Amino acid sequence: MSNIYDKCPYVTTQRVLQGKWAIVILYHLSTGTKRFNELEKLMPETTRTVLTRQLRQLEADRLVNRKVFAEVPPHVEYSLSKIGTKFQKVLDEIEVFGLDYIAELKSLENPKNE
Repeated sequence: MSNIYDKCPYVTTQRVLQGKWAIVILYHLSTGTKRFNELEKLMPETTRTVLTRQLRQLEADRLVNRKVFAEVPPHVEYSLSKIGTKFQKVLDEIEVFGLDYIAELKSLENPKNE
């Protein structure tokens, strides 16, 4: 049986970005390499366990690089991989859509009197 992931770009992308925080993590890493604690502070709505799981999945999907430094205490940094950096165009478009959508919702909440 053939694997749909290697045939359909939409299904493939959806699978890779299936985690609730995947896009947010990719956004934060698009601004530069981050340590785990930095990501944790940037994403206070998520738990340490969920962030760890999501980073591991993004690493397994080869969108994120994890670099461990042999120091005491341990020091780990995350960055976008080569293929992960190609997602920047998508992040830019998500930002444009998100801002337009927020503006549209606000305009519906506060219609101008004509």
